[in-house]
Formats: sequence, structure tokens, C-alpha cells
Amino acid sequence: MVLKIRTYGDPVLRERCREVEKIDGRIKKLVSDMLETLKNVGGIGLSANQVGESKRLFVVDMSRLTLEEIPLVVINPRIIEKKGKQTSEEGCLSVPGIWADVTRPQKLKIKGIDLNEKEIEVEGQGILAKVFSHEMDHLDGLFFVDRLRSIDKRLLSKKLKLIANKKS
Repeated sequence: MVLKIRTYGDPVLRERCREVEKIDGRIKKLVSDMLETLKNVGGIGLSANQVGESKRLFVVDMSRLTLEEIPLVVINPRIIEKKGKQTSEEGCLSVPGIWADVTRPQKLKIKGIDLNEKEIEVEGQGILAKVFSHEMDHLDGLFFVDRLRSIDKRLLSKKLKLIANKKS
């Protein structure tokens, strides 16, 4: 089932997401629906709070950009290593129509669990590190626009207010 993506201004997006205590049918259905939603909207990454669930999990599907067909599901992720810096243009499904340069780690290693409750460790470099960092921010109630210089935030403030006030 395709889920509604929450947008800037929705309070659930500013909450620090809660750890997933148990991987049950409800969580598996949520992940399945998130992956379907991600494919439907043509995104790369999606965190649970972007679809209204304050759970520490995200999904990544790089198939639009690479030959990698297997989506990644990370539950209760935590960053265990960061290296370097990269700056590139970034957007977000929850902040439609806004793109800006954001600095993120060049390399990011995260640890979490998968849907089979197995501990996983995943390393991302380049765009994948950027996606991991972006989704981790969502789980902590942050948006990519929070990482912008204050002058850039001021330039975007009217657009952000329009998104926050739009009730779709």
C-alpha cells in the first residue's frame, strides 16, 4: 500500500523516533509499504516518520541510480564511523520543491538490525553515505534544511512556510 508522505510542518517529523522493540507483522507491513511508497514516488530513501510512524527505521532503494536491486532496511540504526566531507545538492520527499547544497560525511558506517532481527553493519560512501546521513537526521527529527547556513535558510524561509502551511 502506498503511504502518504508527511511534509515539513508535520509535528511527527520533528520528533526523535523511538526504538523498534519487536519486529512483528506490523513492522514488516510498514517496511513493505514504505518500499512500495518509495518506488511509487521515485525516491532513494525513506524514514518511518516520513509516513507518520515514529519508529527508528529507514529503507533505501538505490535501483534508480545503480544496478543494485536489493533494497536495504535498517532498524534501530546508529552511526559507528564517519569520515571526510562532501557537499552536494540535496532534496527531500518531505520538503517538496526545495533543493540546496548540504555538507555530509563522505563515508558513513552504520549498525542496526534487519527484518530477520540479525545485526547488520553497512558502509556507505559518496551518495550512499549522504542518503544514510539524511535518513539518520530524519530519525532524530532533523531536515536537510536544518544543516544549511543561516543566510540560505533565510532565503528559503518563505518556501518552507508555504510547505508547512499547506494541508494536503
